[in-house]
Amino acid sequence: MRKEKGLTQEALAEKASIHYSYISGIKHADRNISLETLEKIIDALNVVPLEVFQFHALDVNEQRTDRTVALDALNSLLVERNTNEILTVLRVAKEILVAVDTAKHK
Repeated sequence: MRKEKGLTQEALAEKASIHYSYISGIKHADRNISLETLEKIIDALNVVPLEVFQFHALDVNEQRTDRTVALDALNSLLVERNTNEILTVLRVAKEILVAVDTAKHK
């Protein structure tokens, strides 16, 4: 989101009135974030709070994304779906994983 806005970590930190190393710490999950700091960052990004929690919009790159972010993105895709749609996705996911596991063991 920061990059989409054309902001460096330093520029975002300056707009949010926080130290740039804090932004880096948040990004790498080395630092916890308070609600007050989150509000400052949301204001600095000029977005509505909901946008910060829409993980399905993330560009999930296998090599650069950790497991938790990928799982959050997957959950975000399903959260507003109805039960039948979720069960369909679950069935398809299971079939894909069986195929992946089968390919691994060949």
